Amino acid sequence: MTKTKKAAIIGGGVIGGGWAARFLLNGWNVSVFDPDPEAERKIAEVMANARAALPALSDGPMPPEGHLNFAQSITEAVEGADYIQESVSERLELKHRVFAQVQQAAPDVLIGSSTSGFKPSQLQENAANPAMIFVAHPFNPVYLLPLAEVVPSAKSDPAGIERAKDILREIGMFPLHVRKEIDAHIADRFLEAVWREALWLVKDGVATTEEIDEAIRMGFGLRWGQMGLFETYRVAGGEAGMKHFMAQFGPCLTWPWTKLMDVPEFTDELVDLIAGQSDAQSGQYTIRELERIRDSNLIGFLRALKDRDWGAGRVLKDHDKRRAQTLTGADAAPASGPLAMARMQVLPSWIDYNGHMTESRYLFAASETSDAFLRMIGADLDYVKSGFSYYTAESHICHLGEAKLGDQLTGTLQILAIDEKRAHIFITILRGTESVATIEQMLLHVDMAAGKACAAPANILARLTNLAQTHASLPRPERAGRMIGQRKT
Repeated sequence: MTKTKKAAIIGGGVIGGGWAARFLLNGWNVSVFDPDPEAERKIAEVMANARAALPALSDGPMPPEGHLNFAQSITEAVEGADYIQESVSERLELKHRVFAQVQQAAPDVLIGSSTSGFKPSQLQENAANPAMIFVAHPFNPVYLLPLAEVVPSAKSDPAGIERAKDILREIGMFPLHVRKEIDAHIADRFLEAVWREALWLVKDGVATTEEIDEAIRMGFGLRWGQMGLFETYRVAGGEAGMKHFMAQFGPCLTWPWTKLMDVPEFTDELVDLIAGQSDAQSGQYTIRELERIRDSNLIGFLRALKDRDWGAGRVLKDHDKRRAQTLTGADAAPASGPLAMARMQVLPSWIDYNGHMTESRYLFAASETSDAFLRMIGADLDYVKSGFSYYTAESHICHLGEAKLGDQLTGTLQILAIDEKRAHIFITILRGTESVATIEQMLLHVDMAAGKACAAPANILARLTNLAQTHASLPRPERAGRMIGQRKT
């Protein structure tokens, strides 16, 4: 049996709590140390948001959630840890004290720092084992956004950095290896430039905080989310591409458009002006409400990118694929019960005027479940592109309960029978342990070019057979084989 890995999180604020959620929901045990007496409450709230959000990005079953422990000391937190993430306040002397205590107990364990400003060589000063300390800078919310800037120094252990990148990929993140130390790394330097310009625009009365946010979210922010900066400008150059764009807009760099090298004086008046405008813009929401709105929007954006195998969506697809390989590898034992294939949340667009989930969404939930199953056995999008697929030939849905807005649902799947062309499956949609619907389906393997059923290839049949043999020992579902209007017995 594989040992559950442990992550130690030092500092349980917004970022530390996000790291804890990311590790926990990917099956790691987590030990958190934070002297703040409110740390447990704060992390519980972050976990609630993460549980509602991260599973909605996965097209396969999430692993069992790890165990969360709140340690009474740094030494207790790092004992037995496979990885350590430091997320304390941005004070270099504090970080040095933390690293010293960590390395007294765990000198050879990787320590990633969430710092947004310090370089790894600064973090490593006077450390017992500087080779194990590096920057792993994430973005909020850590449990949803995949980017982690990985910044080593000349003293870092190259093999350790590669191991750290593998760990980050294991929990669904995108480790961006920053090749040279630089203050604020890469992404925050862009944010700092935009922030400076925004401060001047507010101070000079050109725009309010709301107008600046609208300019971003109605325009270039949407482009940046899926094409970044240089690819966006490449498209702007038309058929001639980037060279044409540079020739056309390069002279603008000498125009007095920017105050990038100048910073407005941070006076009380400027702080009050910005805070007041921000309150008028968003004060009707609590911070937790804004977080949930943000998470829901991010899920929509990320799922759209995932459907197109683009940008951050590709990271999500690759993470699903790696997780599926652990389920379908030659050495992986088949599931001993119905497969938990999909986890979903009932969203506002899923409900009708009664506040209940609509019938089409029950079928959607079944589709998410069966699609995840097909990906698991190898009948994924690449397989469809090769000209073959499983079609749903028959469905029978039975409504047993009422799912409502915000409910967390799990789709499980049991194989009833298979042959070379067909898979007879039984899907149950669960709210907790309660069945809210069952959907019995017959899937037919099809040669799409020929437009007719055909035998599935040996590799897919082998996976199906392996699972079907295990499921043959399960009790047959009570409602399997029911007809329309059939009375309960």
